[in-house]
Amino acid sequence: MSTSTIIAFVVVAVLFGWMWRKGHLLRFAHYVQDTQVELKKCTWPTFGELKGSTTVVLVSTVLIGAFTVLVDFLVTLVLKFLRT
Repeated sequence: MSTSTIIAFVVVAVLFGWMWRKGHLLRFAHYVQDTQVELKKCTWPTFGELKGSTTVVLVSTVLIGAFTVLVDFLVTLVLKFLRT
């Protein structure tokens, strides 16, 4: 093993020991457990609902993009007209 590998291993070991001693690892484990419990309470959309929501988002994005292009075009025309 190279010196840098040994140093990295020692640093990771010391960091792990410090986190263990301060209780950070236990708190992280509790956080993960609490997150799993909360995710079990969630209601997930059906495939049909997901498909419908995706369609709404895509159509809205296209409409907003078209509106932006149209407004940009009209502002450009007005500015060209005012320059002449």
